[in-house]
Order: sequence, then C-alpha cells, then structure tokens
Amino acid sequence: MIGKLSGILSEKNPPQVLVDCNGVGYEVDVPMSTFYNLPATGEKVSLLTHFVVREDAQILFGFGTASERATFRLLIKISGVGPRMALGILSGLSADELARAVSDQNAARLTKVPGIGKKTAERLLLELKGKLGADIGPHLFSTLDHQSDILQALLALGYNDKEAAAALKALPADVGVSDGIKLALKSLAK
Repeated sequence: MIGKLSGILSEKNPPQVLVDCNGVGYEVDVPMSTFYNLPATGEKVSLLTHFVVREDAQILFGFGTASERATFRLLIKISGVGPRMALGILSGLSADELARAVSDQNAARLTKVPGIGKKTAERLLLELKGKLGADIGPHLFSTLDHQSDILQALLALGYNDKEAAAALKALPADVGVSDGIKLALKSLAK
C-alpha cells in the first residue's frame, strides 16, 4: 500500500525514525544498515517501504535500497520468520552478506545474528537457497572481499569502526585493496 516515503527526517531513535511528509509524520522501523546511512535530522530522506497490517498493529518498515526491501520480503515469507526477526537479520547482515552466506551455505555466519539459533539458520539457508545469492557473481564477492580487507587494515592501524566505515563509503566500488587503503588513509588524514 505505501511503497515509498520522501520527506524530512524529523527524529532518529534506533530502530525507528520519524519522516515528515508534508506535515504528516510517519513512524518507520528500519534495519541498522539503513539507519547508519541516514542523513542528519532536518534533512531530506527517501525510503522504500513495506507496510505490514496485523490484527493488533499497522507497522511501516523502511529500507535504503531496493535489495534490502526485496531481501526483507523474501525473509518474511519463511515460516517462523516475522517482520521483527527479518529486521534483526538485516540489522546484523547486509543484504549482500546474507546472499553470500546463503550461497556459501554458511550457517555459522547466520547464528552470529542475535535471535538466530542453529535450527533457524539452517532453515533460512534451506528456504533461501536458489532465491537469494544465485544472482550474485564472483565480481561482487571480490568487491566485498576487497572492502573487508580494507576495513580490517584500517582497524589494525588504530582507526575506530565509525571512522573506517566512513572512509570505506567514500571509496569507489571497484577499487583494489592497496589503492583502497591509500585512498582511505588520505580521506582520514583530512
């Protein structure tokens, strides 16, 4: 019913945000991956949404990317996975990391997400196999590996998670490890 919201970001209280759309404030629950990429309060924001209507509640979930929303919709179709658990999964893993875990059939990676036990992780891998991760090619994996290596290098050099993540965002998507570290260090030196 409500597919997208565009307006002014009025409040940020994880995992919920308030988006003012021409005088109407919408409370939207977002995964932490989206929350960390939101602009400051008072700035314009646009979120793709999924509207859930239950007997006792009407909840709006928001996502920064179409792949996050598509992954959320796949997750809530799985028996035993509700919207809250799907939001928790996307807060613990990005859509790309989840796709990689499914492709690799890596249950251990899924159990690191709070609220996901071994049985649930195995059920997720079984249900999502062929639906998620099949369209992910080796190019994306190498890009994720490069970004992971760059992040680890920055952390080893003493930068905190927030600084390292901010430097990673500024890098081109197809940058190599050594060039990425150099560029990240230049941006952090400013």
